[in-house]
Amino acid sequence: MKSYIDLVDQTFEFPEELKVKNNELLFNGVPLMDIIRKYGTPLKLTYLPKISEHIQYAKEIFNDAIKKFNYAGSYTYCYCTKSSHFQFVLEEALKNDIHIETSSAYDIPIVRALEKAGSLDKNRYIVCNGYKRPLYTQYISELVNDGFVNCIPVLDNLKELDAYDAAVNVPMQLGIRVAADEEPNFEFYTSRLGIRYNDITDFYKNRIQDNPKYTLKMLHFFINTGVKDTAYYWSELSRFVYKYCELKKVCPELDTIDIGGGFPIQTSLQFEYDYEYMAEQVIENIQWICEKNNVPVPNIFTEFGSFTVGESGAVIYSVLDQKLQNDKELWYMIDGSFITQLPDSWGMNQKFIMLAINNWDNPYHKVNLGGLTCDSLDYYNSEAHISEVFLPQIETDEELYLGFFHTGAYQESLGGYGGIQHCLIPAPQHVIIDRDEKGNIVTSLFAPEQTSESMLKILGYK
Repeated sequence: MKSYIDLVDQTFEFPEELKVKNNELLFNGVPLMDIIRKYGTPLKLTYLPKISEHIQYAKEIFNDAIKKFNYAGSYTYCYCTKSSHFQFVLEEALKNDIHIETSSAYDIPIVRALEKAGSLDKNRYIVCNGYKRPLYTQYISELVNDGFVNCIPVLDNLKELDAYDAAVNVPMQLGIRVAADEEPNFEFYTSRLGIRYNDITDFYKNRIQDNPKYTLKMLHFFINTGVKDTAYYWSELSRFVYKYCELKKVCPELDTIDIGGGFPIQTSLQFEYDYEYMAEQVIENIQWICEKNNVPVPNIFTEFGSFTVGESGAVIYSVLDQKLQNDKELWYMIDGSFITQLPDSWGMNQKFIMLAINNWDNPYHKVNLGGLTCDSLDYYNSEAHISEVFLPQIETDEELYLGFFHTGAYQESLGGYGGIQHCLIPAPQHVIIDRDEKGNIVTSLFAPEQTSESMLKILGYK
């Protein structure tokens, strides 16, 4: 029987950041077995340089497209904080001269903390999205009043402006989110978020146009499927840009569109996506529609979240035991839980790149991966490209480690980092990996494995 490395080599083209050396896996040049020997498992890790790499790549392809088509507007990169709120993520992202997008009242204290630490100044764009409760509008108003001149609340409903009428006492910029139509197979026809197309122009004329306090700066667009080369995406983007052109003719100060997030990340070894082509098509389509309507092209904002941080993350487990439950179903039991630590794999059947860390020269076989909780759904048994999982065979005295890669977005926030998990499975330790000025690997423990004492405190026993 062929070895595990033969199976992978003959089936896939490896991503650049995953290499095998001496039968062990390297992630962005980091020998993962060295990390395991130092910290043990289970563990989550974040490779910080990947964040900056993705930001710079997106900036490059959009600016190249702008140059190629002689596009008169500019490109601005915002990071969508809800993808990962960790301080080390925001600090790394902000090194790249970017701006941020928020979605909750509790994002604003993070803005304050970053400003106090010197990582973010008051001239950065703070694009405030979401349906806003009073505390959120209060915090936004305080930012504006305190001199955050580019804090832009994106109005999500017709009543939101009332809060700024009452609380803001200086000139401010506004955005309006357009309620886009959902994908044809979605349960609802139109997004619950944003303001209807038919209401926007009248709302601007009645509430914003003649009020010297307000400048309508931005029109905001987002669809759940992301930036994809489909008829649905191009149709919705075109409809949105036509609305921008219509509104621009009565609102000369409107000069920016925000096309939201949605650049995908690689969650399969068979991933194919032409980022350069999509950036060019976005620029070319916007320019063509604006020229057709005789209006200046807008500046373009994006709010990439998963694209910023997703591919920086990984989760590593060890195999505790192998159990043959009938004649053909072999289980590898891991020292963690998919439900609590990779909730997307359970809640929405999201697949990630999954590979063995060691024993690449061993023969392979089909397995099911089982988590530690007592829930029957705590398992992983199919890849994105095939309805099976293959891993190296192991003898009784052998240890096998496996990793899930590109898990850096949303998993901690959806799983409730540091809180109470199903069956009281603890949050694993989290290791940060960086490189020093000479390119040497530097690791640090951001957080140890969650303790029983912390759980008892949350539950009221202490």
